[in-house]
Amino acid sequence: MSRSTEAPMVRLVWPRSGTELDLAPLQGLWTDEMYLRLTDQTNQLIELTDGMLEVLPQPTRKHQRILAFLYALLLEVIRPMGGEALFAPLRLRIRPEKFREPDLLLLLDRNDPRNQEACWLGADLVLEIVSPDDPERDTVVKRADYAEARIPEYWIVNPIDETITVLTLAGEGYVEHGVFRRGQQAVSRLIPAFTVSVDAVFDAA
Repeated sequence: MSRSTEAPMVRLVWPRSGTELDLAPLQGLWTDEMYLRLTDQTNQLIELTDGMLEVLPQPTRKHQRILAFLYALLLEVIRPMGGEALFAPLRLRIRPEKFREPDLLLLLDRNDPRNQEACWLGADLVLEIVSPDDPERDTVVKRADYAEARIPEYWIVNPIDETITVLTLAGEGYVEHGVFRRGQQAVSRLIPAFTVSVDAVFDAA
């Protein structure tokens, strides 16, 4: 599937006034500081890549049900280990001038110095639920982004074909630890105790 050639969405509605803001005039000029100030003032999911903002669509009910189910499972595993798991909106710095907002992200140690208040400076595992508006954002583009950030494990939960792909970092990119389908258990390589029934994930929606 080819990636959409349409320009990223750059309009958002200001929460208190309902005023629609057009961010396009500053496209290509956004700095880390400008991005952080903007996203401090809205709960809209917005990502930054080399001066360009992308306003992400609001998640669907199906998306949120899957997210809630996975977060509860992950929390049961990671908390006793002394780690921390959180969910969007939470900014993750990939590198200077690039920020993502994963659906789920975790650190094995909650005292990890990357665990910052304004944004996380890295993660040990991230998880994305594929959005129907642009599947390649999660399956291709963010796969490259999270590899660039040296995140050891990336989960792609795809409601479109009901698969869970677990990727592990090898060198400069990811390799498949497994592509799991209905009737199977998705298993983390990083956290062996984290196993998920594929049926249960998609039935939660």
